[in-house]
Amino acid sequence: MNTFEQQMQKMLTQPGFIAALDQSGGSTPKALALYGVGADAWSDEEGMYVVVHQMRTRIMTAPSFNGDRVLGAILFENTMDRQVEGRATADYLWNVKRVVPFLKIDKGLADEANGVQLMKPNPGLDNLLAKAKSKGIFGTKMRSVIKQANAEGIRAVVQQQFEVGRQIIAAGLVPIIEPEVDIHCPDKQKAETLLKAALLESLDALGAHQAVMLKLTLPEVDGDYQACVAHPRVVRVVALSGGYARAEANARLARNHGVIASFSRALSEGLTAGQSDAEFDQSLNAAIESIYRASLT
Repeated sequence: MNTFEQQMQKMLTQPGFIAALDQSGGSTPKALALYGVGADAWSDEEGMYVVVHQMRTRIMTAPSFNGDRVLGAILFENTMDRQVEGRATADYLWNVKRVVPFLKIDKGLADEANGVQLMKPNPGLDNLLAKAKSKGIFGTKMRSVIKQANAEGIRAVVQQQFEVGRQIIAAGLVPIIEPEVDIHCPDKQKAETLLKAALLESLDALGAHQAVMLKLTLPEVDGDYQACVAHPRVVRVVALSGGYARAEANARLARNHGVIASFSRALSEGLTAGQSDAEFDQSLNAAIESIYRASLT
């Protein structure tokens, strides 16, 4: 099998979860603050990216972070373009750690309309996908947000996600489609019912050789996305932590059989710059093990 086929086999069959290491420009300062690094640690945007890459490198190079329990890792473009221990990040992840590399490809969220935030236009996407493919990236991730149980808005989110998803598939990559339902949505369960119907309709319309992954908010009704888990066009359904603390996210995840984690804040919770390497790895290992166990159900 070639590398892509090996990675696909891993994503289809191996237990584990996906680490979301893709905080971008807007969310990076908050992620660094939680890590114990304040804004006085950098003087410009480039300096900020250097500091956050140091944090991500510490996670990726930790002994407990490897392909035994971590199936994949989602990167920000700036992280993909940097190196870890002298190797391109995606190359390091796969060839050293056996972790499948993914890339966040959206350009952020448009203003809210019809109770949702669509993705902003992405005119340079074809070039980004070609670059990602050349760097050994397996798949991509793109996020929209649903804030109200608005049928028209939710249809628009899913339509946009799958339209871009087909573009990603054509470039030889596997898209992670992420229509996040805000955990503070006032009628979250109704929004999830509308979303599930729209997702299944779009999945049914995919061709026989078109495969996607779904990244979804943990639902109010346990097992609500079981039809998506079982769908023949779906490689994996993964769950975002969505602002839930790790204990709550893990508890909800464990009740949704066949769904695995793709956590960001819930993964890095408790990791700080001031920890010794041994303390850092011990904390990271505990987080990885708890998320891995919740992903096994």
